[in-house]
Amino acid sequence: MATSPHQESGSFDKEIAAAASTPESGAPQRKKDRTHWLYIMVIVAVIAGAAIGLIAPEAGIALKPLGTAFVALIKMIIAPVIFCTIVLGVGSVARAATVGKVGGLALIYFLVMATFALVIGLVVGNLIHPGSGLHITPYEESSGGGENATVEFLMSLIPGDIPVLPTLVLALLVGFALQSMGKAGEPVLTGIKHIQAVVFKLMMMIMWAAPVGAFGAIAAVVGATGWAAIGAMATLMGAFYLTCALFIVIVLGGLLKVVTGLNIFLLLKYLAREFLLIFSTSSSESALPRLIAKMEHAGVSKPVVGITVPTGYSFNLDGTAIYLTMASLFVSSAMGMPMSIPEQISLLVFMIIASKGAAGVTGAGLATLAAGLQSHRPELLEGMGVIVGIDKFMSECRALTNFTGNAVATLLIGKWTNEIDLDVARATLSGQNPFDELSLEPDAHGPAETASAPAPDEKQMVPAAG
Repeated sequence: MATSPHQESGSFDKEIAAAASTPESGAPQRKKDRTHWLYIMVIVAVIAGAAIGLIAPEAGIALKPLGTAFVALIKMIIAPVIFCTIVLGVGSVARAATVGKVGGLALIYFLVMATFALVIGLVVGNLIHPGSGLHITPYEESSGGGENATVEFLMSLIPGDIPVLPTLVLALLVGFALQSMGKAGEPVLTGIKHIQAVVFKLMMMIMWAAPVGAFGAIAAVVGATGWAAIGAMATLMGAFYLTCALFIVIVLGGLLKVVTGLNIFLLLKYLAREFLLIFSTSSSESALPRLIAKMEHAGVSKPVVGITVPTGYSFNLDGTAIYLTMASLFVSSAMGMPMSIPEQISLLVFMIIASKGAAGVTGAGLATLAAGLQSHRPELLEGMGVIVGIDKFMSECRALTNFTGNAVATLLIGKWTNEIDLDVARATLSGQNPFDELSLEPDAHGPAETASAPAPDEKQMVPAAG
């Protein structure tokens, strides 16, 4: 937008040019404001629901259909989300693999780390048993018979869900078929991208109903179980935050130290501004341009940064993986239907495949969780209403963990491919080679083509902001 006014003439265009920075920052600010209000609304809804559940338990239980309806909306969107992300994800794998050693190494690394994170989530979940003792029951078992007709009519207005596993298989087959078609399949992929944009827009619309769903779900659970529900949710959030912190410090930090000799705490300090931006937006994508600039400034070569960072934004799901597994175990324990180890392993495999692309899409983590439960234990979907109430509290931690994983992966792959200047990296992280936090100008942080080179991959490989 900044160059357009200079290409045209007239006082009106000069006014546009003078205000160019305001519209560019204005649109994102409006989005941030909306997300901020959604976050506040969810917090207010959770507090209000908990208060009603404690003060008037029967009234709280009567609000359960609100949470049930929101879960039904999530179920409705599962299949389209899974289909679009998997089809385009398979194409992204093919594109990333064609860039050679860096792309292949990045994909293998992200797959291994996501699997490792899923295993950690399962281990922690089995150790603490979050949600045990809540005894959440489906709506039909806890509602009055006189209201069933009205509730059933309203619920019937929400379209039914589509089976997830057949959708997953179909998406994989379609993705590989389009892959084999080469350029002939590109128009179809473009069409699916447009469909994906509509699906993600619908997902965002559904997420704006989250405060209502969270209000009803929390009120019903607290009304039925009292303070036990609040304690269980606090336990899950605390365990999740602690697990992510340990994953970053021990797993990612240990790898970084062994491979490159760099200190994870210095890296976290170096990325402090980005962490603040992510925390305020609940989206790691908001810091994508800054991560690219900072990784190049830290001594990693442009090709490695241009390939690894966009690939990681679609395939690095460290924080999301921990969340998915721990949330699944929370729901199963809360409903008194614990999953066996084989079921947990099967769910783990499903999450690895179905969660590709969830890192960058608002609400897709919730949809992926619902997809996993529906495909393995459909009866557990009713318990997702409680997760809706605390999902926003965990979204920032997911985004921060994913972002840190991307930064660490860029440094590691730079070392493995001999495309990093470790002296520059050490000087940068120690503060001797400071980054200009107020500017992303190419002359300050790398060649002029640095910022623009990865742009096509970013658009191809990174879904909507989330």
